[in-house]
Amino acid sequence: MSAVLSPLSPMPSSVEPSQPAAQNRRSERLPTPQELRSNVHLDPARANQIHAQRDAVRQVLDGRDSRLLVVVGPCSLHDEDAAIEYGERLVKLAKRVDSELLIVMRAYIEKPRTTVGWKGFVYDPRLDGTGDIAEGLHRSRRLMLRLVEMGLPLATELLQPLVANYVDDLLSWSAIGARTSESQIHREMVSGLDMPVGFKNGTDGSIGIACDAMRSACRPHQHFGIDDNGFPATVDTLGNPDTHLVLRGGQAGPNYDAGSVRLACETLRAQGLNPRIMVDCSHANSGKDPQRQPAVMADVIGQRLAGNEALRAVMLESHLGEGAQPLSDRLAYGVSITDGCLGWEKTEALLLDAAGRLSSARA
Repeated sequence: MSAVLSPLSPMPSSVEPSQPAAQNRRSERLPTPQELRSNVHLDPARANQIHAQRDAVRQVLDGRDSRLLVVVGPCSLHDEDAAIEYGERLVKLAKRVDSELLIVMRAYIEKPRTTVGWKGFVYDPRLDGTGDIAEGLHRSRRLMLRLVEMGLPLATELLQPLVANYVDDLLSWSAIGARTSESQIHREMVSGLDMPVGFKNGTDGSIGIACDAMRSACRPHQHFGIDDNGFPATVDTLGNPDTHLVLRGGQAGPNYDAGSVRLACETLRAQGLNPRIMVDCSHANSGKDPQRQPAVMADVIGQRLAGNEALRAVMLESHLGEGAQPLSDRLAYGVSITDGCLGWEKTEALLLDAAGRLSSARA
């Protein structure tokens, strides 16, 4: 019987040496997840806060809390000062609408790309193409921790599973995007996350892939991964019961209308899945026009007031300033460099109005 090698054992001398690295790539060591978590430390009190915030999100999605979950914030984070200012404003607003809305801040540090473009703060924190991922990881975690310390629940899209190991302890909710809901690797990752996760419908607008993803992620898995010390590892997961559908529209147009929502609920029930739905008010549901987001949210509120209890959550792209701007060396403060966003004043008015409409219906 041949000898069994430990992951840390040296290779026998008879084994041929590895071939030289390919000429079209190079590698550079990153801090391990444990090293970064130790350096940018989440203390026990804040860990308990996040645990409670995750449970609050679960209660809304399960229908045990009648509030509407609202995931709102910049399309992507690129400026720490602007993100902190946005967070400070959002904390104050969240307290004003707390009886009707559970506010979670978007803290998106990765951006999916159809072809090329700026891939997010974790990949290029200096916004100059130097791609210092080690710096991006450190600054991203530090910024997210600052937001947590304000008392904000945080949300992000988990795009690269390796990045999740560095920040998932700071999150109260996460999304799997339209391009990655079909990925087995992402479904395995979600099955081991201790937080609610929304799977977006496919870019064509169909929800079959998202349904398959939820059914997969709720089951235990055994898969390849890395441990907190950066070593290759076998990862055993228990399954995640807290997944749900995110309707974001598709190539055929929006899917937040009552007919689309009803069809989605029927499909979810037919597959034995809980019909709990978030509507992404941006992307194809708004025709990529950020100024249409209030109309989408108003429609969702109207459906809830008409008795549709499956609509448990919405998502909004919002920043300090309106719209978006191209990446350059002269950026306007508080304006998105990815998708266009609502400005703060319209965001505040929109959420106050939504809370008022929901409150009036209870009276």
